[in-house]
Amino acid sequence: MSYTALYRTFRPLKFEDMVGQEHITKTLKNQIMAGRVGHAYLMSGGRGTGKTTSAKILARVVNCLNPQNGEPCNECEICKSILDGSLTDVVEMDAASNNSVEDIRSIRDEVNFLPTKAKYRVYIIDEVHMLSVGAFNALLKTLEEPPAHVKFILATTEPQKLPATILSRCQRFDYKKINEENIIKRLKIIASESKIKITDEALKTIAVLSEGAMRDAISILERCSQESAEEITIDLVKELVGLPQLEFIQKLAKAILENNEIMALEAVDDVIKDGKDLYNFLWEVIKYIKDILIFKTTKKLDLYSEEELSQIQNLADKTEKGKLLNVIYRLSELESNIKNSSHKTIMFQSGVIKLCINQETGDISELEKKVAMLEQKLNQINQLSVTAQNRQPVRQSASRRIEKKAISKTIVSTGKASEDWKAILEHLKKSGKIRLYTCLMTSSLNKLNDQTWEIGFPNGLTKFNREFLEDVNNKNDLIKTIAILTGNEVNIKLKDGKVDLATNSDNTSSFEGLGIDINIID
Repeated sequence: MSYTALYRTFRPLKFEDMVGQEHITKTLKNQIMAGRVGHAYLMSGGRGTGKTTSAKILARVVNCLNPQNGEPCNECEICKSILDGSLTDVVEMDAASNNSVEDIRSIRDEVNFLPTKAKYRVYIIDEVHMLSVGAFNALLKTLEEPPAHVKFILATTEPQKLPATILSRCQRFDYKKINEENIIKRLKIIASESKIKITDEALKTIAVLSEGAMRDAISILERCSQESAEEITIDLVKELVGLPQLEFIQKLAKAILENNEIMALEAVDDVIKDGKDLYNFLWEVIKYIKDILIFKTTKKLDLYSEEELSQIQNLADKTEKGKLLNVIYRLSELESNIKNSSHKTIMFQSGVIKLCINQETGDISELEKKVAMLEQKLNQINQLSVTAQNRQPVRQSASRRIEKKAISKTIVSTGKASEDWKAILEHLKKSGKIRLYTCLMTSSLNKLNDQTWEIGFPNGLTKFNREFLEDVNNKNDLIKTIAILTGNEVNIKLKDGKVDLATNSDNTSSFEGLGIDINIID
């Protein structure tokens, strides 16, 4: 006797048996009971959410001899023929392997023939986005105005790849991910009928790992049941799914957040000895640090025991949000580098060490705090100055004009970019624009022409400083200051001494000296 997979054995036979897609099944049942079934449907959504299942149910109910409240009876001759696959009037086609123009032309020729037994010929085309451009064009006219005895049901996981001409000819139903509660309820029913013993924690873990796909959840349950005849536990689920042991993940995450490179290398060595894939391990570390950030923000997390949550809380309390975000960003960069490298172990180890010994992530958070405090105090001082200005408007205004005029004359008279820039930075510092001054304190000035100034960073421009300086308000603030001090409105360009040197040698050398701003887009 042949074995049938659990997800096929427990595939819903009626709309009411489907979970998590009530917004779709209700509409379909109403259309069937009202006799307003369309000629073309598009079922779109993630994997394992019920697209093909509802297409099969719809194909049966429109041909059922005894439909009941918009549901197929599954007992009549037509329903049984469709269920066992012997009825030729219902055609299931996989567009991934049948995507040529000839395949669609054969359908276009067949639709002119009347069905043999059923009321309608129903074509279910799965993964329809895989059809070629020629195949889509061949399908257009038939899909728009098929014969009265033909129904089309298209299913896809990537509706954005379908031409607009196809989308406009179909009634579209978007399937959403099934929530964990519904998945757990369905798994309990399947486990009970299949006599599978499983703990509630293991069921919850499977539901989380399935990421809203019911078929994936049932497949994981089936794999676990085949491994052990005893009760399925959460540890067994994690082991069979291939998740690295949480102690390895937690150890590396802790080492990175505490800048402990020795502990980090020990964690990497443990993973290598355990035979786990480094790329998958790194992805789990990124997710773990993301969970720390979520817990720090919401104080809620799934998929963790009390002891594991205690460890996460300990790391969350000791780490700032800014540092967690920065670590996630830099680990993602490391993930990309490892993916394209032929020496994954070396790249992984060196990347982890670099991340541990680099203190920039913590420095940024501390610097932001200090700058925010300084700005708050300066705002209070400025408010007091405004009050004094309101009391003596004439004298204050005159003194400001004299001060600006004196500064402007001093700077313009130098004629040297280095001295001009030094005076501008000094003015920023004295005027209380500490954050702007901090970002520019290691920079240098190159006057390309009267209208364009280039601000260079010989030691490199950090991501934090670049984002701050490219902000419209901050950039305008700097331009306004320069205009007040020099009497000229200029355009500002940023130059990263470490990055732009290599780029400019290839892309901009032929435009130097022309006084033209050219942005090279990679």
